[in-house]
Amino acid sequence: MCLAVPGRVIARDGDEAVVDLQGNQLRVSTVLTPEADVGSWVLIHAGFALTQLDEREARQTWDYLRQVLADAPPEDDPHPAGSKPQAAGP
Repeated sequence: MCLAVPGRVIARDGDEAVVDLQGNQLRVSTVLTPEADVGSWVLIHAGFALTQLDEREARQTWDYLRQVLADAPPEDDPHPAGSKPQAAGP
């Protein structure tokens, strides 16, 4: 499964940009989004800014990701809720 996440361009240098991803900074290629400039929101996947998106759409995506992560079982739980093996009955 692939996941692309929105980020805001905070610096630009040629075909590369530094993007803020909710407090984390990542250097990405902008060869697919040459129009993206400082302040632009872009969708990031595998080190590339794939497309530009508006701020509202970017923030909605982050809200959705936070909800999904909040509902996810802890990483150390090998049996998420509802999937624990049942004991064999007599």
